[in-house]
Amino acid sequence: MLGKTYLTRQASLLVKFAKTTSDSELSAKLMSKAADLKSQADPMPDRDQGPRAPDVAEDGAPKSGNPITPS
Repeated sequence: MLGKTYLTRQASLLVKFAKTTSDSELSAKLMSKAADLKSQADPMPDRDQGPRAPDVAEDGAPKSGNPITPS
């Protein structure tokens, strides 16, 4: 599942591209897709809830030690 941050960023880029094109049909399609992505992102929580990287402790702080060789 895609996160809110990703969807919002993609929608923002589509709006930016829509504003730069002189093709009104393309601009309308880009704006429509941006609105779709925004509507998908709106009900999601503000913070993405993806899986944590293996080098992150339960409290969110990075684990100490060398990430390449176990200590």
